[in-house]
Amino acid sequence: MSDKEHIEVLILGSGPAGYTAAIYAARAGYKPVVYTGMEMGGQLTTTTDVENYPGFPEGIQGPELMERMQKQAERFGTEVRFGMATAVEFAKEKGGKHKVTIDNSKEVTADAVIIATGASAMYLGLESEQRLRGGGVSACATCDGFFYRDQRVAVVGGGDVAAEEALYLSNIAKDVKMLIRRDQMRASKIMQDRVFKKDNIEVLWNTEVKEVLGDKVVEGIRVVNNKTGEEKVIPLEGLFIAIGHKPNTDIFKGQIDLDERGYIITKCKSTQTNLPGVFAAGDVADPHYQQAVTAAGTGSMAAIEAEAYLNEIKG
Repeated sequence: MSDKEHIEVLILGSGPAGYTAAIYAARAGYKPVVYTGMEMGGQLTTTTDVENYPGFPEGIQGPELMERMQKQAERFGTEVRFGMATAVEFAKEKGGKHKVTIDNSKEVTADAVIIATGASAMYLGLESEQRLRGGGVSACATCDGFFYRDQRVAVVGGGDVAAEEALYLSNIAKDVKMLIRRDQMRASKIMQDRVFKKDNIEVLWNTEVKEVLGDKVVEGIRVVNNKTGEEKVIPLEGLFIAIGHKPNTDIFKGQIDLDERGYIITKCKSTQTNLPGVFAAGDVADPHYQQAVTAAGTGSMAAIEAEAYLNEIKG
């Protein structure tokens, strides 16, 4: 492989958005190249049962779903490479070549780039929390709440997302505790009112998680009141972290338009960014839904729009 290479359709990221874009672009005859990023398969590789992705009535393991998507993309001619984009220099004019540096060493150019680098859930940084991810620790109630029907769960966070997660779980679990490290919630008043009206949601103020308890699955949490210093153990089966997501867009700052949180801004009902030939799909441009199925949907959109763009510049 030479140090420099030109690719018609370059896809950055290997989650549902990236692989779906690759399937569509490959079937259109463009032989796309996917650079997987450091987390091959994206966030779904860190989950266990996926039961809300259409076509799998019995559910499917997250890693298996991503492996199937990869094989489907490769079947049509996609080349999947392990590597991470570390720098970009996007062309400003239509028909220009976009430069991307991979792993600080290899430079590739592309006629069209589909950014599908995703967003990473923010966690507390506890060793016990990381050890039990997929065993009761989750960052997505919509994805995993079903598994905790009539069980005890807790949500960490005090913003609108945390309130939404707690409300969603309150319709499934028998007991929901919201752990808020301050003496007030950041959530909007209407969301707070909805939380306080729920009989099975208990808000614990000035409370932080010190340790997640359990060997292979969550059995409880050790918390501390950061005002009094009092510690206690709360028995539960599920812990949901809702302190936000960080879009993986650091290398795109100054190159394409981002919102105040770092998500890529796309044109209305499109995956097109402010630059011609650069498209964004999946969680990297979606601060709201962040579901595998919506990511896959925008992946197909990006590939279709990239195909139309390539046809336009090639006449």
